[in-house]
Amino acid sequence: MSESTWQTWLDYGLWLVIMVGWSLLTLVVLLIIVAYLLLMDRKVWAAVQMRRGPNVVGVFGLLQSFADLFKFVFKEPIIPAGANKGVFLLAPIATATFALAAWAVIPVNDDGLGKWVISDLNVGVLYLLALSSLAVYGIIMGGWASNSKYPFMGSLRSAAQMVSYEVSIGFVIITVILCVGSLNLTEIVNAQASGLGTGAGLPNSVLDWYWLPLLPMFVVFFVSALAETNRPPFDLVEAESELVAGFMVEYSSTPYLLFMLAEYVSIVTMCALMTILFLGGWLPPVAVVPFTWVPGILWFAAKCVLLFFMFAMAKAMVPRYRYDQLMRLGWKVFLPLSLAMVVIVAGVLQYKDATVLALGG
Repeated sequence: MSESTWQTWLDYGLWLVIMVGWSLLTLVVLLIIVAYLLLMDRKVWAAVQMRRGPNVVGVFGLLQSFADLFKFVFKEPIIPAGANKGVFLLAPIATATFALAAWAVIPVNDDGLGKWVISDLNVGVLYLLALSSLAVYGIIMGGWASNSKYPFMGSLRSAAQMVSYEVSIGFVIITVILCVGSLNLTEIVNAQASGLGTGAGLPNSVLDWYWLPLLPMFVVFFVSALAETNRPPFDLVEAESELVAGFMVEYSSTPYLLFMLAEYVSIVTMCALMTILFLGGWLPPVAVVPFTWVPGILWFAAKCVLLFFMFAMAKAMVPRYRYDQLMRLGWKVFLPLSLAMVVIVAGVLQYKDATVLALGG
């Protein structure tokens, strides 16, 4: 081989090592964060109900999630005799893989030296929507392969619910894309460095983030995210009074753990996506000292934790919907509202551009 060929292969190998390293680091950090957010979820629910929650394993119960991990891993998995064993075991693996793969394109910081993201795709939004759609297959596979009517009914409910609210989420994201003019998640955050507040002569702040001009869409996205991730009050796929535990009712041990892991990773993904789309990502609440001294990754994490706390409070406070109410909300309220907002945002932007051209002319 020529020297240039060797150099090409060396560069490719170095790039591959860096990508694998970043991927493993992201995966480990994400799993640890999910473990403690799960503990936070249980603690918040306990506090609302005036009880202590997990507080025995480790100081203040900080090792409870890891104890649960060992319990699930070392338990014997039980597969129903009539189940399709291959599909039965593949379903939770596929669901967890799709949930974790979404973090390949989610940026968590941009410190000027580089972007903290595995792959800064120009079509990152489309990548996330594609993985969100694929997650439905793992749930359907799990319900069908169990060879039982209750898991199958739960999987069909989940598929219908996820598909219904993906439509609203898609239209909400379109309104943000119209304002930014890009499908790149990093550019969406950077576009929020200027807006209503800076236009009035103020420093960059929360007034520039898209939650304010697109407030109805922020609310629609938050509620749709609850339904998309099967969180209360929209956990109809695992309603105890009807379907025992939904599509997971025949699962135990590690396969059950993978389904629950996928659910919580998806929740964290939705919190991160809302942070990027509406809350300025890693931008500080006010771009003045001392807020600018705080690293952007900490602002990003704080916003995600705040949104997760809102998820936990919704679980603790809001009663469960009926399934017909859930579908009516998605198709008769959120879909027309989000579609109308797409038209309104496009019209306002077109009028703004026309006005700028007229004044410039």
